[in-house]
Amino acid sequence: MTTDAEADKKADLSGPGIGSYEELARVLPGDYESLLDPRRTQEALFAAKSYIEEGLCRELGLMMVSVPLIVDSRSGVNDMLDRDGSRTPIEFHIANDHGKNPIDAQIVQAATKWKRVALAQFGFAVGEGLCTDMRAVRKDYFLDHDHSAYVDQWDWEQVVTEEHRNLDYLTAVVKKIWRVLKGAERHVQELFPQLATDRYPDLPDELTFLHAEEILERFPDLPRKARETAILQEHPAIFIYGIGWPLADGYPHEMRAADYDDWVTETVSADGRPMHGLNGDILVWNPVTRRRHELTSMGVRVNAETLRTQLEMSGQLDFLELPYHQAILAGEIPLSIGGGIGQSRTYMALLKKAHLGEVSVTVWPDVLKKMCRERNIFVLE
Repeated sequence: MTTDAEADKKADLSGPGIGSYEELARVLPGDYESLLDPRRTQEALFAAKSYIEEGLCRELGLMMVSVPLIVDSRSGVNDMLDRDGSRTPIEFHIANDHGKNPIDAQIVQAATKWKRVALAQFGFAVGEGLCTDMRAVRKDYFLDHDHSAYVDQWDWEQVVTEEHRNLDYLTAVVKKIWRVLKGAERHVQELFPQLATDRYPDLPDELTFLHAEEILERFPDLPRKARETAILQEHPAIFIYGIGWPLADGYPHEMRAADYDDWVTETVSADGRPMHGLNGDILVWNPVTRRRHELTSMGVRVNAETLRTQLEMSGQLDFLELPYHQAILAGEIPLSIGGGIGQSRTYMALLKKAHLGEVSVTVWPDVLKKMCRERNIFVLE
């Protein structure tokens, strides 16, 4: 018999967001006042954008490259986001040449797999890589204060060797990214001093690194988002290792696709216990929304062995017939580490905003726009 706690955990594995506008109405801040008007907000976010792109390239040996908005449906390079099939890409048919040379295409949901192929295309060496100004559409999101159908990310990827496929290397990369984000915060506050306010604390100087299993041990009866909320009360900026591997309660911390991040490799925690996974997320406490706030997901990518294992665990071995997966099995594309840093999510944190719509222009339902206006939150249209 399934308990209420088990049902909550299962429901919380995928499908990000709050889930209903009744709930959102209860949690949106009612005492909000933006620190920057819309024009100054644009100036500040583009200052942060330039700083972060230059910092990521400098710290991780990357260069900015072009990135696709659409991909061939047959390629297997689109990001499926999870492994339960709940979030599917927009697909369309390009008749082309009066139907004689058609293409079935998809709008990307993220450039996760494409980047790894592109590493070989651009000829990057070990320790080098790429960064993209990625735009995507995720039609199956529930649209709330920090989820939109329009997604902007710094999707980045770096070539590594087998010797780099460990927690130490992942941790070192995460710390470099955090240093860039903290630097961007200082940069925009120098340009716009009103962003430095006691009302909304700055991001912590350091991240706390925890395994998903360790957080479950602390809060065994809570579903994933509630566990994250609880741990962020103690550590307002965390990196969670090992997202995708089934934990002690039988559920993964969150569903992850089986064909990009490596979530099966055995690792060891700081106190010597066996763990799994070479991936993770940076989450922070957002003092404006008073909620958990995910900034980035990243990880060491699968090799041929872990790709097979993860596809078998997820019941998706048929994916091995796709060109992208065949290239991994044949060693035709490099081993890598990579991730996606949410641009608008990051701007929300740096500029102390209550809603994604204050820093990006997209579509929102009327019910949400009305709800925001009543709380002095004005989304861009």
